[in-house]
Formats: sequence, C-alpha cells, structure tokens
Amino acid sequence: MNAADLTQTALAAPGPDLSLIGMFLQAHIVVKLVMIGLLAASIWCWAIIIDKSISFTRARKSMDRFEKIFWSGQSLEELYRSLVSRPNQGLAAVFVAAMREWKRSHEAGRTSFLGLTDRIEKVIEVTITREMERLEARLLVLATVGSAGPFIGLFGTVWGIMTSFQAIAASKNTNLAVVAPGIAEALFATALGLAAAIPAVLAYNKFTSDAGRIGSRMDSFADEFSAILSRQIDDRS
Repeated sequence: MNAADLTQTALAAPGPDLSLIGMFLQAHIVVKLVMIGLLAASIWCWAIIIDKSISFTRARKSMDRFEKIFWSGQSLEELYRSLVSRPNQGLAAVFVAAMREWKRSHEAGRTSFLGLTDRIEKVIEVTITREMERLEARLLVLATVGSAGPFIGLFGTVWGIMTSFQAIAASKNTNLAVVAPGIAEALFATALGLAAAIPAVLAYNKFTSDAGRIGSRMDSFADEFSAILSRQIDDRS
C-alpha cells in the first residue's frame, strides 16, 4: 500500500464522537463521576427552584387574602374560629398563635394580665421564626451548588486535560485532531458546572430577597396586632 492509499484510509476512518453523549461516554471515569454529580445537582436545584417558586407565590397570595379579611372589620373572635381548625401559614399562623395565647389567659380565669403582652410577643416571635425556617428550607442547597459547582466542574476539567496529556505523551502524537477530543471532554465538565451553578445562584438571590420581604411583612403585622391586643389588655386591666 502506497502513501496515497494510507492517507485515504486515514481520512476515511471515523473520527471521535464529539456529541454530548459521545464525549461523556469517552471521558475518564473520574470525569464521568463529576458530570453525573453535576447533572444530579442541577436536577435537584431545578426541583427546589420550582417548589420554592410555587411556595413563595402561595405565601404571598395567602398573606394578601388574610390581610384583606383582617382589615375588613370582622371581629377577631370570628376570624380566629374560622382559622383555628385548619392548618395556617404566614400571617394567619401568627394571628392564630397570638389569639390562642390570648384566649388561654381568659379561659384560665386570670384577673391579672401582667406578663400577657410579653407572652404574646414571644409566641409571635417563635411563630415568625418557624415560618421563616419553612420558607427558607433547602435554600442552602442552592447556595452550596452555586458556590461549589464551578469548582467541581473545574476539577473534572483539570483531570480530563491531565488524562489527555498523558495519552498524548504515550502516543507521541501532538496533532490537533488527537488533542481536541480530550480537551472538549474536559471542558464539558466545566460547562456542566456552570450550568448547575448559574441558575442556583440566581434563584438563591431571588428567594432570599423574597423571604426577606415576607419576613418584614410578618414583622410589621406582628407589631400592629400586638398593639391591638395591648390596647385591649389595657382596657380590661
């Protein structure tokens, strides 16, 4: 076989598969584990993002409905009876917790209201803390993936490039056609790391801001409601 036949045979030989699936299948086992981990983290983050988007939307709508009813002039006793028998969240949970403590003091037949204001404020504070913990649950996962994802992808890239250079040294061939597939596989890990981290960081910042606004809204309502109960306590003292 002459040189022309060898050249034609080399050109006819199939090249490496540079599709996403092909690069994954051809990657080193360490790089594969990095890719699988980043893909799983990305799916987990998107599940949290969707769940939190729904939760925050429901929380805002629930607070809007409760405030509309609360400031409509309905008596506190009627509103409490309509809410106490069902699970409540947000402002409704704060209201029910405060009213429950208020009614316990009355049902106990206490003639002195000393300390009642402090107990109500403590109950409200605990309820707000519990509600904020529920809203902010799993946001730490987004923060962790957002900060660690690029570095994990970079680790896969460095490992893949190191493996490619070892293969180049063993074959003693520095042709770009030989180097490029290994480099592409390595950079694919970095791309997956960024794809997992960027949505996680954006979602974490948004949800943290939304949680802060909801927390401020609950604090404002707690102050207003505490003032209402405090006036009633003063009137009955």
